[in-house]
This record gives sequence, C-alpha cells and structure tokens, in this order.
Amino acid sequence: MKIKKYIGLATLCIASLCIGQRASAQFLPNSYFNVDWQMNVPLGKSFADKASGWGMNFEGGYYVSPAIALGAFISYQTNLENIPRQTLTLSNGSALTTKQKHAVFQLPFGVTGRYSWLRHSVFQPYAGLKLGAQYAELSSYYYIVKHYTDTWGFFLSPEVGVSIFPRPDYRLGFHVALYYSYATNNGRVLSYSIDNLNNFGIRVGVSF
Repeated sequence: MKIKKYIGLATLCIASLCIGQRASAQFLPNSYFNVDWQMNVPLGKSFADKASGWGMNFEGGYYVSPAIALGAFISYQTNLENIPRQTLTLSNGSALTTKQKHAVFQLPFGVTGRYSWLRHSVFQPYAGLKLGAQYAELSSYYYIVKHYTDTWGFFLSPEVGVSIFPRPDYRLGFHVALYYSYATNNGRVLSYSIDNLNNFGIRVGVSF
C-alpha cells in the first residue's frame, strides 16, 4: 500500500518543521499542536500481540473556551508477531503448514477534544478523547507470500497527558500521554479471525 511507503518521509518532514518552530506565546495563543512517537500494547485477543514502538501521532486543536479545546488527529501503528511452524486447516478444506509473521497496521483519524488545567504554567495536564474512523490491514507473511485483508471500523480513544513548557513564554515543549484505544475493525486471514482491536499505550513527543 502506497501510504506505507511515504508515511515515514512525511513523519520526518512534519517532525522537523515542528521541532524547528520557536513560536512565541503570541503565535496562535488559543491553539495547540502535538507530534508524538507512540508505543502500544495490544489487549485481549489480537492478530499480532507484541508491544511495538512503530507508531506516530499528529494532532492539533483550538481552545473554544479557557479550558476546552477541539481539533483533529491522525496516527498510525504497526504491531508484529512471529508465529512458529504449524498446520492450518483452511476454509476450502485444504491445509497449509508454514511459519508466519503476523502484522497489524492501524490508521485512525478523526476529531479530538480535551479539557486542560493550568494552561499558562510549566506543567499543563489534560484529559482528552479521540473519536473517528480506523483503517486496519491484517497481514500474514509466509515464504514470499503475503495474505491480507483490509478493514474499516469506528475508533474511540480516551487519554490523559501533560504538556511541559520549560519556558512558558515560548510555545515549544514536551508532551507525554497515556491512552487506551478501541476500534470495531474485524476481519479474517487464513484460519484466523479478529473482532475488535484494543490497545494501551504511551505517547512521547513535542508540543507547541
């Protein structure tokens, strides 16, 4: 899928622009932007259940009141798992004996809201909620073959975090957050089936 080929380059470009921004507090004073690296751990039954740091999150918003902000987000995450050699009974009555590598690629996007405290201090904690859609690709790699399915689902993700601005007069700081995500994606690959995707994770990045 082409989006996977170019998403790394886009990530580097956006992160470079964000880190290079030394905007003062007078620049868009009622807005915020975060660019984060994220690590997640799949929960429950999962097609690929290993924790992974192959993820990024991008979001921005505008404060419609002193404490409440609304905005948009997009993120991505890939989780992998090595499956030892085994024999699978397929739906057409045939069998397949092979080692596999499972991969789950998730791409949620949509709207986000947050409630913040102490907005003009060094430490600015908040609680937030993301809502939207999620594209997911479930893939099994064996030998030189890739077997996969594409799915779409509803996405929901509450989170708590803090933005840290060492110099409150400059809009460049650090961001840390803990999140849980739930998506209604479901699909089937070979003899495996998945119903819903659940994750817990952490985000670390820059805030401005």
